Amino acid sequence: MAKRKQAARINLLSVREVMTARDGDISDGGGLLLRCSHETAAWVFRYTAPNGKRREMGLGACSRQSAQAAGASLTQARDLAAQARAMLASLPPVDPIDERGRARQAAKEAEAQRRIVQQSTTTLARYARAYHERVVEPVRSNKFSADWIRSLENHVPAQLWHKPVAEISRAEILDLLRDLQNRMADTAIRVRRRLDEIFDDAIERDLVAVNPVSAVRAKLKKQSVPRRSTPRPSLPFDALPAFLGHLQEQPGIASRALEFTIVTAARTGETIGATWSEFDLDRALWVIPAKRMKAGEEHRVHLSDRALVILRQQQTAGSCYVFPSAADLTRPMSNMAMLALLKRMGRSDVTVHGFRSTFSTWANETGAARPDVIEACLAHREGDKIRAAYNRALFATERRQLLDAWGAYVMGETPAGNVVALPSRAA
Repeated sequence: MAKRKQAARINLLSVREVMTARDGDISDGGGLLLRCSHETAAWVFRYTAPNGKRREMGLGACSRQSAQAAGASLTQARDLAAQARAMLASLPPVDPIDERGRARQAAKEAEAQRRIVQQSTTTLARYARAYHERVVEPVRSNKFSADWIRSLENHVPAQLWHKPVAEISRAEILDLLRDLQNRMADTAIRVRRRLDEIFDDAIERDLVAVNPVSAVRAKLKKQSVPRRSTPRPSLPFDALPAFLGHLQEQPGIASRALEFTIVTAARTGETIGATWSEFDLDRALWVIPAKRMKAGEEHRVHLSDRALVILRQQQTAGSCYVFPSAADLTRPMSNMAMLALLKRMGRSDVTVHGFRSTFSTWANETGAARPDVIEACLAHREGDKIRAAYNRALFATERRQLLDAWGAYVMGETPAGNVVALPSRAA
């Protein structure tokens, strides 16, 4: 009879009562309460602890958006309350709040131990390869992806490569990068950037507390050595009109891409990655977004008459790329296609990038424009940010005139010295 009476004092609430409960405490029996305040509601278990103190234990929020949600919340709260009652009824009795605290502490200690084990077993090599597989491979080309991981495997010393990532010090990173910087500056930059990515990711996954690569960047900059640059083989500008005539006789997309690259003084990557969304043919303007530019800044290119002709020819290709791959229109043309074309033409003495040097030499030697304007057309980074903003704002007209003059020259319409007279202005 007593058991029946006790059973009758629990599970008092209906789902509807849960949903319509007003502010205050409403009992479900056996110490389980629904506590409502304004728009919020939560479950509370009130009990007498083994030491005689009255205590309240929160059992979580009560969801009342729908009858189904309220019913599920009620069932879960009753299950938790039943577990608490069982602890109090055990011999010896257990305080549910104390037991919850012990469980949380045990879970925290287990997680800390797991991290210690993970940190001690996750080497730089293992983490770099996992990061490469997760982040780099899905979005980059096979060639770039292979080069990405190979640069680390080839240039990070074995004792560092197979060391736990959490134990690598700033001094070790500094020694590695300083040695690379003295021997191969370009490789040092690539390795530093890739290690920087890896350690940033390791911080997000709680494997390391600080990024040792970021910490040594300032020291590397102070002790940097001048980068030795090898001039790209280029064509003398007085030979360019004849070369362009020969180029226009070549079939295929690569020949049009190369001619477009020449007349716009663009880089290979800027041309092959160009999509139609970047062009406004009515305004004769090509706007290359910052993410595709070497300097990380948006670049505007005036389109000469010849550049517009090439673009209109390419509109029939049926691709989002202006110069797509002949084998797959959903992909851009290979970055080696224009170089391969030059070799087929028997011109291994020049490179695609070398035509930018040809443009620069022509513009400087003929006095076609002030140096600032020429550099702006080439999208060379301006060290002074205020001056860079000034250049972008005021050079538009001069850049347009310069590229028009260049387009007319390469097409053989004007001699080298017959350039547009540009206004002079103190820099």
